[in-house]
Amino acid sequence: MVDCVLEVNNLKTSFQTDSGEVTAVDGISFKLERGKTLGLVGESGCGKSVTSLSVMRLLPKPAGRISDGKVLLDIEGEKVDISRLAPSELKNVRGKRIAMIFQEPMTALNPVQRIGKQLAETFELHFPEYDRERVRKECIQLLEKVGISSPEQRLDEYPHQLSGGMRQRVMIAIALACKPDILIADEPTTALDVTVQAQILSLMKKLQQEIGMSIIFITHDLGVVAEICDDIVVMYAGR
Repeated sequence: MVDCVLEVNNLKTSFQTDSGEVTAVDGISFKLERGKTLGLVGESGCGKSVTSLSVMRLLPKPAGRISDGKVLLDIEGEKVDISRLAPSELKNVRGKRIAMIFQEPMTALNPVQRIGKQLAETFELHFPEYDRERVRKECIQLLEKVGISSPEQRLDEYPHQLSGGMRQRVMIAIALACKPDILIADEPTTALDVTVQAQILSLMKKLQQEIGMSIIFITHDLGVVAEICDDIVVMYAGR
């Protein structure tokens, strides 16, 4: 029997615009197996990122909304429709159960806060029992795990002081802080050169084996898909 950690059934996402309602994701369905990588591929504008934002419930409000369908997440053996959860209940899902690496790390990281502060926020939110010393230790271990050298020094630096590849590693570290069941990676290697891209992909594979998480990998690069994915969903015009 297939062990699915996430099932998306007939998901429809629409946006209210000046010229009426536009359907960006039009009834898509897929299953994500535990410990496997699912590639979500398609051209720019086909609805890949909107699909991931719908799963995370991070659609821009009030314009965007899930108009139909279910997003079933396996939480300790029980299928929970996270598209219907209240905002207060979502706090235990985002970060802890499902985490996301966004497309452009320079815009996803706060430019005026040090790396350490941004990493520590995850622990403060999900592990309030940790004291400051424990949080700093966890942050250093995370940066080591994602292959960043001199982690103690990096914690006190700002995003602009790091290279693109290092910023992406920081984003991966933040996403993996709570050892989530699912990691959604939205084109995490697009802005990086080929050698750094290969490093990031092998890092994600290694971490997946360590933690046993499932990955939804969003890309339009079929070479990357061939290297990293177990299954593929091809999107075109929201379908």
